[in-house]
Amino acid sequence: MDETIILAYIIGINIGGFILMGLDKQRAKKRAWRISEKTLWITAILGGGIGSFLGMQVFRHKTKHALFRIGMPILIIVQLVLWIYISFVS
Repeated sequence: MDETIILAYIIGINIGGFILMGLDKQRAKKRAWRISEKTLWITAILGGGIGSFLGMQVFRHKTKHALFRIGMPILIIVQLVLWIYISFVS
């Protein structure tokens, strides 16, 4: 697959993860309809772990939830290892 397409996907999904964290934080403050944790995790798992984690830090959102606080950095490490493996081995 073309590297520019992969890079564009990774950038886009991370921007999406960041935005979703910000939107969910705004909605939480307004007590409005929320974005499900499942959606936040799916976005992170599909490659948006870094953006989601940055969104957690910038918006101070989900930082008290152990699953997010511990799971997101683990997911990022796994994704980085996979990206390095795919980039250099394939």
